[in-house]
Amino acid sequence: MRKFNKCSVALIVATAFGLAACSDGKDGSDGEDGTSPLPPVVEVTETTNVEMLSHTLEEGAVRFEFEVTNEEGLLVSGLEKVSAEVAALTDKGIARSRPDFEGTIVGGSASDETEGASLTMTEDGRYEFLAPMPAVNSGTESIIRIAVGGSEKIAKSAYIVVDKSEGLHTTSTATCHGCHVDYAASNLKHPSYTAINTDGETDLVAGCMVCHGNVVRDEGGYARNSMQKIGHINHQKFEKDFDAANCYTCHAEPITKVNSMSTCTDCHDAAGVGTTAVAMTYTGFSESDDVRLFHKKVAEKATVRDEHSSTISAPYMSADAGYCTDIALFKGEEQLNLETLLADGTVSYLGAYLHGYDNGSIVGRAARTATTTFDANGTAAVCFATLDATFPELMASSRITFNFGEDASYDGVTLHGYSDMMSGTLYERRHSVTMDSCSTCHNNETNYHKNGSYADGGLGCVACHNNGQDRSSKNSAPGFGPMVHSMHWGVGSSAITGEPNSATQLNAENCVACHAEGIDLNAVPNQYMLSKAFNGGTAGVASSPVTANCFACHDSDQALNHMKSNGGEINTPVDHTGDWFSQGTSESCATCHAEGRSYGIEKYHVFDRKE
Repeated sequence: MRKFNKCSVALIVATAFGLAACSDGKDGSDGEDGTSPLPPVVEVTETTNVEMLSHTLEEGAVRFEFEVTNEEGLLVSGLEKVSAEVAALTDKGIARSRPDFEGTIVGGSASDETEGASLTMTEDGRYEFLAPMPAVNSGTESIIRIAVGGSEKIAKSAYIVVDKSEGLHTTSTATCHGCHVDYAASNLKHPSYTAINTDGETDLVAGCMVCHGNVVRDEGGYARNSMQKIGHINHQKFEKDFDAANCYTCHAEPITKVNSMSTCTDCHDAAGVGTTAVAMTYTGFSESDDVRLFHKKVAEKATVRDEHSSTISAPYMSADAGYCTDIALFKGEEQLNLETLLADGTVSYLGAYLHGYDNGSIVGRAARTATTTFDANGTAAVCFATLDATFPELMASSRITFNFGEDASYDGVTLHGYSDMMSGTLYERRHSVTMDSCSTCHNNETNYHKNGSYADGGLGCVACHNNGQDRSSKNSAPGFGPMVHSMHWGVGSSAITGEPNSATQLNAENCVACHAEGIDLNAVPNQYMLSKAFNGGTAGVASSPVTANCFACHDSDQALNHMKSNGGEINTPVDHTGDWFSQGTSESCATCHAEGRSYGIEKYHVFDRKE
């Protein structure tokens, strides 16, 4: 949104009048008055920008003053359409009544067509709008929203949250955009109602609450669904590892006020959870409490994860010529005894894998059968007697799972670790997602399966889903990146239930949801990945890495032909027991599609967060 302060407006006007050009002291040539033409004013816009100058709550009305410019920053005359709403704070929370509500009216709305309203252009591009709202007065705590334009000549502006009282909502645009990224660009309900504030920043929650406040229509609100009902119930439809009871996902700050017990019962009823205890809890609720703490299961798991850490050593040769790695568990600085924790059931699983490694990638499983012993400190030594395959480098990964639920491999809290190379070389692997990429949506602190956690951007999954561990993954896609892409937006999205999963409701091009730093195609190692997942589960084939990632979503024949014509490979026959990983591929995707190139990936995928 174009925004001037008074100083810059004065400077622009002065420049437009050409005052700087009158440097010779003359007042113009004979017959001239020494002034330049006034800056142009337009009556048609493609984009309508609004700068709010002032607003005043009065007895029974709201008065607005604003300036309107077009897409080129030129002042606009001839404005005819404007609308404004006030959603007021009541003892039940935010509400805006419909005019026909048979009860006490709160808040209000008005447009240029409302009786008693007036829209006046006070000077070029500047307007005053008097919006009659009988229930409003100077002391009304509220959210105030306005939009201008919408006629045949003047496009409608974005909805603008002019003002809002402190503490009116308990979530934020940032938490919503954690998954939705840019709601205004989505195909979900009412994206055109996405509001901005007076600085041009998205203010999604406040804009939505003007209609979807805390109070529903039959009780004096505007819409049939309150904001909390939309948040709590609609998100229960996520079918994989999302827990609506994890309040921390959307509510980053403590919640110390609940306006109505329906906030609790709506959610509990939809989840099929009894409400008798809810009523008792709500009755005894003190505003010094944090409501989020009543939903402790996820919080307890999060605490376990936050308080503990693990270490894993580089592989080494044992006295009897086995290949070993040492695993230790800590709570803060204190080392815990893994043998004791396994014996008493606190830890349900302890294990390690031995991996082959080459060129920044895990390229296979070097050994499978291991034995575990413990020293006096409780450090575990996991040893593999022999190797199943040889590789240029060896490294290890670890898993420690704390026991929760009926099946701890799913319900437990797992810590993962990766060691350095047996040679002493540091372990490095591209992991181009953020640490909370998975857990933002899969928020219930479970594992996906087999003690593989969503934490740390799914880093634990790489121990099994990598370039050389030839997984079928429901025939969705190989490796880690392609599998994740397909499971969310490709053929894998329907592989589990036969129906597309919840992720398909989000815009797939919003890659920033996981890839906050963008994608550097030039940094992708030129190294095959085994790809029986693309081959109906039949091993003996490999695919080039960028092509595999792109094909996981862009799986049309036309797209695949384009990739192949530029050196991309899908299911090229290889000796998967040999050194397939040392052979370079011929794909040249980065030549055109690296960031900054003529057809850069960022031109078709969103890598910037909406502010």
